[in-house]
Amino acid sequence: MCLTAHCPCQRRITVENGAGRALPAWGRHHHLSLSVLCCVPPKAMYGGKLQTGLLVAGYFIYLLVGAAVFQALERTAEKQEKMAAAQMKEAFLQNFTHLTVTEVEQFMKVRNLTEAIQNGVYPVGNESQIEDSNWDFSNSFFFAGTVVSTIGYGTLRPKTAGGQIFCVFFALFGIPLNIVFLHRVGTSSSRAHLLKIKFLTLLFFLAMGILVFLCLPSVFFQKTEGWSYSEGIYFAFITLSTIGFGDYVVGKQPDRNYFSYYRTLVAIWILFGLAWIALLFNLLTTVLEDTEKIIVKDIHQIGKVSKDNVASQQRRYVLPGMQAIPG
Repeated sequence: MCLTAHCPCQRRITVENGAGRALPAWGRHHHLSLSVLCCVPPKAMYGGKLQTGLLVAGYFIYLLVGAAVFQALERTAEKQEKMAAAQMKEAFLQNFTHLTVTEVEQFMKVRNLTEAIQNGVYPVGNESQIEDSNWDFSNSFFFAGTVVSTIGYGTLRPKTAGGQIFCVFFALFGIPLNIVFLHRVGTSSSRAHLLKIKFLTLLFFLAMGILVFLCLPSVFFQKTEGWSYSEGIYFAFITLSTIGFGDYVVGKQPDRNYFSYYRTLVAIWILFGLAWIALLFNLLTTVLEDTEKIIVKDIHQIGKVSKDNVASQQRRYVLPGMQAIPG
């Protein structure tokens, strides 16, 4: 006996009843059920990739729009703050020889100057540095990435009312979007790898990730920021793990000249590094869960063997027509 049906992609399939075995009930009475065995519709095959692509595109568009808005809201206020700090410095230098110790201390405690330094406005150099902004597009994109990834160094933050309110709503929707983005990248990649992953493959993935996202960037930071190599490694891991102490931050040293879009490049490294570390954590979590299942299964097996041994020992002392002697 055989049964023939057609799947949704027009491929003809045949199920035979070999060796006198009966077909399952769903095979005997409903030929449409066999379509599940043949193939997956093309829409289902490419739907996941399309969703991932749209998510990645939407994620980066969200960051780009956020960066543009932060730049528009914060750059003018920062320029005014820099001009005020420059004027305070000019007044200080004009009266430098006539100032007393008390007046110098009072100058150092000036609220505007202290806040300016905390906000990344350093009263050093010439007036041309006023045009250099912490809220250009490169820095704004970097800030947007640190907001949605919850790194939050604290060295750059919005100061205008509009920027602060926008930051609230940007983070409100951006943080869940970042979580979905990292989850999709991590799970989709891990599904593709877990089908054929071996220990050496996992080890290779771990080693290559450490090389690309930790070791090589640390050399770059060593050259660009003047840090030691160990400080570069420290900064890279603290950043990608979203701990973000804020003790080391790129592009914030006033005595160094950074190339344009330096922080944009760092922000892109952070985004891809977060995807890698999310995948790594997902794989490690899977390994730990599988190990836990194996341990629990072994414990249950040991308990079952012990019960069987006890039961077999009890049966040795049972005679026909008699009950087992209680232990």
